[in-house]
Amino acid sequence: MTKIFGHYMPFEMLLLWLVEATLSFILIAGLLISGATSITPLDGAPRVIDLAALLVLAVGLSGSAIGLYRLETLLQTRRLLINTFIAALIALPVTALLAALFHTNLLGLLTAEGPLSLPRILLAWVLCLLLTRFAFRFALRRDIFTRRILVVGGAGADTDRPLAPENSAFFTVSGQITDARRAALSAETLRRRKIWGIVITREARAVMPTEQLLLCKSAGIRIFSDVEFRERQFRRVDLDRLCPEWLVFAEGAFASRFGQATKRGFDLAVSAGMLLVTLPLMLLTALLIKLDSPGPVFYRQERVGLHGKTFMLLKFRSMRTDAEAAGPVWARTADPRVTRVGRFIRRTRIDELPQLLNVLRGEMSFVGPRPERPHFIAELARAIPRYHDRAFVKPGITGWAQVNFPYGASIEDARMKLAYDLYYISHRNLFLDFLILFSTVRVILLQEGSR
Repeated sequence: MTKIFGHYMPFEMLLLWLVEATLSFILIAGLLISGATSITPLDGAPRVIDLAALLVLAVGLSGSAIGLYRLETLLQTRRLLINTFIAALIALPVTALLAALFHTNLLGLLTAEGPLSLPRILLAWVLCLLLTRFAFRFALRRDIFTRRILVVGGAGADTDRPLAPENSAFFTVSGQITDARRAALSAETLRRRKIWGIVITREARAVMPTEQLLLCKSAGIRIFSDVEFRERQFRRVDLDRLCPEWLVFAEGAFASRFGQATKRGFDLAVSAGMLLVTLPLMLLTALLIKLDSPGPVFYRQERVGLHGKTFMLLKFRSMRTDAEAAGPVWARTADPRVTRVGRFIRRTRIDELPQLLNVLRGEMSFVGPRPERPHFIAELARAIPRYHDRAFVKPGITGWAQVNFPYGASIEDARMKLAYDLYYISHRNLFLDFLILFSTVRVILLQEGSR
């Protein structure tokens, strides 16, 4: 994992992105140069190399937004093909937007015929991307990117835990030492065994061979605690091993005044812009709700926000008006209380658009943990330690848990989402917020976690 702006990202996927961007640039620039005679350059227009860079930016943004750089997408052929096709479709309007903003000569590619037409360039990009990814998958199967780790535990330690519950395609446990007091950690021996890193469990810290570990670290072998390793690898916190004072040391939990002002400015800009863009869609949705079922257009519900303060969250009504006549219950897949229009606006997340007003009023942020109802907060806090820690930041319309875990309707699902929420609180910054916004495009278009 590589840390970028405080957030852990898989080095191998960054390498894949760099290779694909380079090859795409060479391919697109080659196509443009070979057919340059069919382009009528404008006075002062950027050179072909700039045009190729803008096209690479367009396809790169489209691929990132649809999740092409997620490990699950890379390993599943069907998902890879579908996401690549969708990314190519998204690249068309993205390219048109870039053309309008930066390079009017791009507009000619949208309607051009022959080798320089935009559809042909995108087809060439798709073929380049698929070939690169199948080569990358071949390298994964040959363990070219697999790193070996040694787990050092103490009495009663679960040495399998650092890679549980899901194994990583980039790591494998090459050895386990269950008694740290008897560990003989020779840097030379470990390098001969091609050990990349050592993971120290909590039980081993009091008796771990510190001097030997320092020698290993000076020899280039990485040293991690089990909590740090799991957080870096899975990008969520380990709730079972989270120390009570973790929030005191969490860099993202308490932003500076400048950070708070920047975050608020980001929220206002994004929310106001989205309100203007989606206003026609919201008006149409309101009309369809009124035609579909009796009752109000909007649904107001009490939620818990920053520091436990409650507020009224706004949504488009997607259920019957008597949906909770018997009291609050978890929403579930294929919920019979959902109306016909409600089913569609839930799948596409259109029902969440009125929350832009909550963001403008300062009750929510655009990105943050999803606000929960007081009834469920009390239930979840009794079952899940540290659940109230979510309230140290403003709730959001979308969040790290929403783009990494499907919609949940159980205590165990809420526990997993909390692990992602606390990771966000610990590492939050504008870079992570932008990353979550990009990932939200994937969640909406592919209807991941819809209920």
